Amino acid sequence: MYQDALQAGGWAVVTGGASGVGFAAAERFARDGLSVLLADLPGEALSQAAEAIGDLLAEGAEVTTLPTDVSDATAVQALADAAFALGDVAVLMNNAGIGLPSSSWDHAEAWRKTLEVNLFGVINGVQAFLPRMVAANRPAVVINTGSKQGITTPPGNPAYNVSKAGVKVATESLAHELREAGAPISAHLFVPGFTYTGMISRHIPEKPAGAWTSEQTVDHLITRMTVGDFYILCPDNDVSHARDMRRVTWALGDILENRPVAVAPGLCRAICRV
Repeated sequence: MYQDALQAGGWAVVTGGASGVGFAAAERFARDGLSVLLADLPGEALSQAAEAIGDLLAEGAEVTTLPTDVSDATAVQALADAAFALGDVAVLMNNAGIGLPSSSWDHAEAWRKTLEVNLFGVINGVQAFLPRMVAANRPAVVINTGSKQGITTPPGNPAYNVSKAGVKVATESLAHELREAGAPISAHLFVPGFTYTGMISRHIPEKPAGAWTSEQTVDHLITRMTVGDFYILCPDNDVSHARDMRRVTWALGDILENRPVAVAPGLCRAICRV
């Protein structure tokens, strides 16, 4: 469906597009011939991202920005209004996300903020854009950025895990409803592996050997999306696709075998390392 969307032309809208995987994806969409609308929090990073992408645009394509807080449904609706005023939307990438420390019975504000950005940011994007994308009846793709932590749900940050598990379920439901509606729009759950982004570089100045770059992660996204994959779990230099599948299988086994969840993660780390 991605190639069909490219051939039809139009705009790629990327939230969280000022840095990291979102920026790398916007670069790729520009190289592939689309115009790009970058949405992120206001600041110099957003304008610098637009300037960098401007150098990659095909003839006749454009780049523009709109500062947007994706946790604000009204702001995301304004983003959609601006996008459709520019033209057809070929790609919607709901990518903006945050990671805050949390625990099951503490950090209440971190819980609220994480769910508002990571989960409701995606829901806001889908609800603001999809009615008009479906009505346009033209080839398009929707990419929602999830996390492996939303699939295997390891201990350590329950708010983040819950938010990304919600993105998984919401994207699965979206894909089903698009098929039922007969819309020429595909939905994809994009799950990066260990990726060296600006968020990580603030704590680790040099890229770890095990990490992929944002560009490698986006290349994998495009490759798998082009062949029609819905679940796009990215490997990295440390974790192979086979290891990911063992971890997912182990997580499902917790339910099938009714394993105590407090014990299972340690066993999984031992078993799934090879």
